[in-house]
Amino acid sequence: MNRRKLLKGLAGGTAATATLAAPAIAQTQPTVRWRMATGWPKSLDTIHGSAEELCKRVGQLTEGRFDIRCFAGGEIVPPLQVLDAVQNGTIECGHVLSANYIGKSPTYAFDAGLPFGLNARQQAAWLFEGGGLPLIRDFYKKTNVIPFPCGNVGTQMGGFYRKEINSVQDLQGLKIRIGGLGGVILRKLGAVPQQLPPSDIYSALERGTIDASEWIGPYDDAKLGLNKVAKFYYAPGWWEGSAGITAPVSLPAWNALPEHFKIAFETACNEQMMMMLAKYDARNPDALRRMIGEGTQLRLFPRPVLDACYQASFETFDELSAKDADFKTIYGPWKRFLESSNPWFRVAEQSLDAYRFSHDIPPSK
Repeated sequence: MNRRKLLKGLAGGTAATATLAAPAIAQTQPTVRWRMATGWPKSLDTIHGSAEELCKRVGQLTEGRFDIRCFAGGEIVPPLQVLDAVQNGTIECGHVLSANYIGKSPTYAFDAGLPFGLNARQQAAWLFEGGGLPLIRDFYKKTNVIPFPCGNVGTQMGGFYRKEINSVQDLQGLKIRIGGLGGVILRKLGAVPQQLPPSDIYSALERGTIDASEWIGPYDDAKLGLNKVAKFYYAPGWWEGSAGITAPVSLPAWNALPEHFKIAFETACNEQMMMMLAKYDARNPDALRRMIGEGTQLRLFPRPVLDACYQASFETFDELSAKDADFKTIYGPWKRFLESSNPWFRVAEQSLDAYRFSHDIPPSK
């Protein structure tokens, strides 16, 4: 046989074999499609954008075989019903601030952050190294859900107010849009907390239906236009010293995933723990400067107001522990971690930051 014909025939046979084998190999690789509903409007490119990036990253890590479609709040599930949809299996996963669901149980506040609690770094340390995440997952498991930390917005602002807050008495009758345990605590001090989805905050504040609203921080608050309908902007947002974001996942859907898809999802969540905080820390400074330039009046809550809120917060935690076994189970270890972590941050972080922030940056020579 002619050698050239023989090689050509072998090459052709190899190509034909590869063509036949490729579909068989591809058929062995699973394809999974999920839906993720967020609690955020699309206009918030930080927090909703983080959910989109998470889904995109999962696809990249699995070569497109684990496809998660991301839907903004209200597209397939109302913003404040995302957790319910995950629990009943309507969708596979969500992207939420768990503190919005304290009406179901106050224990949901822990993976978002408690008032006067852990900052972003402390929260991550408690979740991943301090035993917090296993405790939270034991709680979520009761409703067939497994939660994944997937972001943090850092310390929030105290919100926009139509009038100044000069004393604790100014909280009396204050109608404020606020979710989570912060609302429970403000109610103890005479305020009237209301929970509204982000799409309704602007109009409620503009019409005077509410007197004040907290949301997140300068970049996102400006996106909602809150600085255009209220003049006074207060700090700090003591009710969430670090607002952690959670991806609740249907436990049956999670258990059905191949192991490498689980790894991809958790990896993408961990990446967004860093990337979301980086976005906020990079964008908030300029957003705050623009607001002040446009007439926003920056204020700090007076010390007596913070003191009253601080005392009311820990009184509330004790009350919840006394009547809610799930809350008590996590609160004890959480409080011990807080008591252990704070002195270290006071020695290192606070002392250096207090010195740095008291100085202007020297001009370049």
